Amino acid sequence: MVAAPRALRALAGILPALAAGAAHASLFAGEALDQVADIIAIVVLIVVPVVVIVAFWLIHILPEKIAEKRHHPQKGAIQTLCLLSLFFGGLLWPLAWLWAYTRPVAYRMAYGTDKHEDYFTEHAEKAKQGELLSAELEHLRGELDSMSARGQLPPELMALRDDLDALRAAKGSAA
Repeated sequence: MVAAPRALRALAGILPALAAGAAHASLFAGEALDQVADIIAIVVLIVVPVVVIVAFWLIHILPEKIAEKRHHPQKGAIQTLCLLSLFFGGLLWPLAWLWAYTRPVAYRMAYGTDKHEDYFTEHAEKAKQGELLSAELEHLRGELDSMSARGQLPPELMALRDDLDALRAAKGSAA
């Protein structure tokens, strides 16, 4: 009685092995196999290295993009550090990443602001278009005044400050 189930189990294990067909190494044969191999070789030799280099480059410019987004006043130096990091195999990249996220406290003490000049230019354009709230406009004007009081206001920002004064005067006369 016990021998019959064992024999059935052995037969159930052997039948699928006997029913299997011949194994094939590839879906393709002859010329099609050569053509597929050529395409794979081209992809591996040309496309993959280009994709890897572009991905490596895009990752290495992330600190620069972060510095631009945050209007970091030293974004030019961060960009240079990112480029140097490419040549030194990525060793300087963590420093660029940290630098992009730091608040330049000493820079603010020295120059009266912790923003790049682009920040003021962008906000002045928004003010000219009427997209800036009056509180934001006063804050921008206050920062430019504090920079001017320290004698650290570049000529471009001095002209921008005059434009903001004219804009405030125009709003005052309209009200």
